[in-house]
Amino acid sequence: MKVRGVRGATTADANDRESVMSATGELLRTMITQNGIESDDLAAVQFTTSPDLVAEFPAVAAREQLGWKHVPLLNAVEIDRPGAQPMCIRILMFWNTDRAQNEIKHVYLKGAVNLRADLASAQ
Repeated sequence: MKVRGVRGATTADANDRESVMSATGELLRTMITQNGIESDDLAAVQFTTSPDLVAEFPAVAAREQLGWKHVPLLNAVEIDRPGAQPMCIRILMFWNTDRAQNEIKHVYLKGAVNLRADLASAQ
């Protein structure tokens, strides 16, 4: 079995806890559903936010909404690059799976669709 990366990104409507939790939960559920991911098969999950999004840690949504108490979760802040997508939440799941790289469905929602329009349009 290999470890594969599953990427996803979305945007929050505002820099408040409710917006971060809602956007993160929606993205996580979509990534899980589209790929058939079971939490027991996750090696770890990394969350990043753009520097303007500080109201809540995205990993809190995974713990509270999905019950991921035993999955290693890590939060970080993206580089503050001029012109980067604002209000952005990115997720990288490290998934133990037999699927090939080209079978992985990466998910880009809301304002983050422009980050990888090539992948977002394939969904």
